[in-house]
Amino acid sequence: MSASASFSARLPTTSIANAASAWSKTASHTTRCVLKARLLTAAFALPAVLAAIVFSPPWFFSAFVGVLGGWGLYEVGAMTGADDAGAQAILIVGGGGPLAGLLVAGAVSRLLPAAVFVAMLGLVVRVAVRGAQSGPRGKVLTLLGALYVGVLFPYFAMLRNLPGGIRLIVLVLLVVVATDTAAYFVGSALGRVKLAPRVSPNKTVEGAVGGLAAGVLAGVVLKGVLVPEWTTAGAVCVCAGISVLAQLGDLAGSALKRVSGVKDSGWIFPGHGGLLDRTCSLVFAVVLTYYYVH
Repeated sequence: MSASASFSARLPTTSIANAASAWSKTASHTTRCVLKARLLTAAFALPAVLAAIVFSPPWFFSAFVGVLGGWGLYEVGAMTGADDAGAQAILIVGGGGPLAGLLVAGAVSRLLPAAVFVAMLGLVVRVAVRGAQSGPRGKVLTLLGALYVGVLFPYFAMLRNLPGGIRLIVLVLLVVVATDTAAYFVGSALGRVKLAPRVSPNKTVEGAVGGLAAGVLAGVVLKGVLVPEWTTAGAVCVCAGISVLAQLGDLAGSALKRVSGVKDSGWIFPGHGGLLDRTCSLVFAVVLTYYYVH
């Protein structure tokens, strides 16, 4: 074979290698940029949220949650394409009504958040079994998202404003963080069996089990500091529930985005996505904790 023929034969392989190297460098740079954005966002957002939880008076924290709920409804509208008068009315009445009513009057029935939970769980199951194309569309999807925000978000304020509520909110946050962190690392290292690939392709059964174990362990460790009045058995049960509901909430948020055809719920937190991206693992857990102590 001549030298020119040999060079020609090697050229495609060399080109592919160069292209792969360039792609790898670009992907690595993108990953570093995303990680940097996430860290910067967390550095500013976490202290602000913790300050609001710990230091603000009840009326201010309720107003703060009301503003967050309003933004959450905006994200629902943007995701579901609520750009006509009818869909916007659904957001205002179906989401804004419960949001304002619960923040002012407090919990009126356990059935309301339970119904929203069942509806969101049904969405997860439907997407997991049949795919995103089988989910609801149009105004039905808008109503589901509006109720999800309007009914569940007020429980952040309702739990925090209870006697000892600051400790309870911090407990939920830390157990959820432990769950999410362990689920990610255990799933990355040991994950083999996909949990719900049509809903969230990266989640694994092994990661979910690791997250549950970490959530329970975190609850037992934190019990003596944050909820010394609880029994150990009670702390184990509640924190196991928080961990499970955190993971189901994450799946519910993913299912809502899948059906809506979006990657993130919004853009308010650079590197993290939208408000609903950051709160989906908290909402069900907060409701559970509220009704356990109240």
